[in-house]
Amino acid sequence: MSDQHFDVIVIGTGPSGGTIASKAAEAGKSVALVDSRTFGGNCALRGCNPKKVYVNAGELADQVRRARGKLIEDGQARIDWSGLHDFKEEFTRPVAEGKEDAFREKGIKTFHGVAKFVDQKAIQVAGQRLAANRIVIATGARPSDLGIEGKSLVTTSDDFLQLKQLPRTVVFIGGGYISMEFAGVVAAAGHSVYVIERNEQILSGFDPDLVQQLRKEYESRGVTFHLNATIESISKNDDAADSLRVSMKDESRIDAGLVVHGAGRVPNIDALQLSQGNVAFSENGIAVNEFMQSSSNPAVFATGDCADSGMPRLTPVANEEARAVSKNLFAAETDYVPQYGDVPKIAFTIPSIASIGLSEQKAREKFSDLEVRSGDMSDWGSVRKTGSTVAGYKLLIDSQTGKIVSAHILGPNAEETINLFALAMRFGHTATDMKSTLFAFPTSAADVRSML
Repeated sequence: MSDQHFDVIVIGTGPSGGTIASKAAEAGKSVALVDSRTFGGNCALRGCNPKKVYVNAGELADQVRRARGKLIEDGQARIDWSGLHDFKEEFTRPVAEGKEDAFREKGIKTFHGVAKFVDQKAIQVAGQRLAANRIVIATGARPSDLGIEGKSLVTTSDDFLQLKQLPRTVVFIGGGYISMEFAGVVAAAGHSVYVIERNEQILSGFDPDLVQQLRKEYESRGVTFHLNATIESISKNDDAADSLRVSMKDESRIDAGLVVHGAGRVPNIDALQLSQGNVAFSENGIAVNEFMQSSSNPAVFATGDCADSGMPRLTPVANEEARAVSKNLFAAETDYVPQYGDVPKIAFTIPSIASIGLSEQKAREKFSDLEVRSGDMSDWGSVRKTGSTVAGYKLLIDSQTGKIVSAHILGPNAEETINLFALAMRFGHTATDMKSTLFAFPTSAADVRSML
């Protein structure tokens, strides 16, 4: 089998892979782009963007109900799940239909299939052997293996976004981003929701005090949590309207029409035959150096969720890593390091919860003189004007320098307000600098001065 040779092969067409391929083509390089699924990647087709459409629907329905008798007379708001699905398709369908053609118009040669390394500089895909001077792996992440009896009956988040109808009861496995975001939407749609988490806290990457506030709010909306819970099996329950039965170690059980996998994702690298390409890896992803280059094969680079960079698996991180790889890929000297800074993270719950910087526990370990400014914002005017909901904040400040160590926010517009702290922390502004800034009023941003 003769090789087709390229300057670079990019495996994966999401935010990082697509960017690297496009920049290489614009620089006059010959590029092969490979994906085992529809071109466009998880974020555009099965993740961030379509998810936000659903969250917007949940937020709207929730606010209308909260506003009844305050902002509006009629507080009825019903989500048409089929219509919501169709509206979501207005965002995903153009990507699915046009992304590959857009790559081809740039002179990029596209290939469909699972890529497998056959050499340090060659892969095989769909019966064809492709070789290149450089290979970039940007295959993202996939749902983790649940390892429980009946796991084939569980619906992935990808498939959840394709549902045109919802059963009356939905169970989410895991209490992380995926489960908590979709649980909020399903509850807002008026369905029964259960969340099963094996640990004692949901949303483990966020401030526990704010998470506790959010959990109580979800419970008030009818969401039931099973914490420190272990699922033993999932089985069919043909005699009931809710056709699936979730059985737990404590002998409790839940009957539901749908069970959704929200128990985390892992690097999507199993099928790549990385050992054949001398590409070192672990369960955390492909081993890379500070330049996003394979630690064992200098011809290979990796970005995003499949790379073991030690960074959060978030789209902005993948984008920054793509920028670094684009600079390093054909440089005479590989020397560009991703400029991450502190990365804000957001769970688009209802309302959203956001964080940047260290947790309180880690901050106390690192800083000897730490000031904690926190409070419940649920009764603040800016929150009550939305019809009232849960809200809170926690800011950690180094007393010696006045610089912000971290910020944690729960409430309306938290996903936007956190960016103000990201900007301040990026450029070393102090709490006093932020408090002295005049923000437009009345806005959520203006609340920052009250937090400080």
